[in-house]
Amino acid sequence: MPNIAVPADRDPMMFLWTERAPTLSGAAAKFSNTVYYGSSLSPREFEVVRMRIAQINDCRVCQSFRAPRDVVDRFDEGSVPDELYEHVGDPSWPGFSDRERLAMEFTERFALDHLSMDGDTDFWAALHEHFTDDELVELACCAGAHLVNGRINRVFDVEGDCSIRPVMPYPDATVNSAAATSTPSSH
Repeated sequence: MPNIAVPADRDPMMFLWTERAPTLSGAAAKFSNTVYYGSSLSPREFEVVRMRIAQINDCRVCQSFRAPRDVVDRFDEGSVPDELYEHVGDPSWPGFSDRERLAMEFTERFALDHLSMDGDTDFWAALHEHFTDDELVELACCAGAHLVNGRINRVFDVEGDCSIRPVMPYPDATVNSAAATSTPSSH
C-alpha cells in the first residue's frame, strides 16, 4: 500500500512521478530519461549497472524491467542475453567482461559503501585501465539515477502491480529527438 495518498483510479508509480512534488520529481524523471537515452555505455554495461541497483534497492519493477525490451528506440533487442541478468551480483561468472565486472563493483560500492572507494588506488587504477574519465562519470550518473528513483519507488511503496511501463524520450530531449511522445522514466 503506497505511503502517499494516491487516488484509487490512478497508478501509484505514475502518480508519484507526474503529480507529487512535480518540480523535483519531474526533474528526477527527466534525469533518469537522459540516462537511458544519453549514456554511451554498452547495453550490457548499462544493464549490469541498472540491475545491480535494482537488486540493492529490492525494486521488483526494476528487476523485471529489461532495457532492450522496454526502452523505446534505444537498445537492440537481444543485445543483452537473459543469462546476464541471472548473474548480476556474481562477479565470478565467466560471461562478464572486465568492464562489466568493474562496472558492477563500482555500482555496488557506489550504492553501499562509497567511502571505501576513497584512496583505493588499486580499484581506481583498474577502473582507469578500462574506462575513460567520461565513462566513469557516466557510471556514477547511471548508478545514481537508478539508485534514487528505485529507492523512491520502494520507500513510497508505489510499485503497484509491478507492471512495466515503456520508457520513451521526453519530446524536448536533446540526446535523442527521434521520438515525439513522452513517458517519464522512473525505473
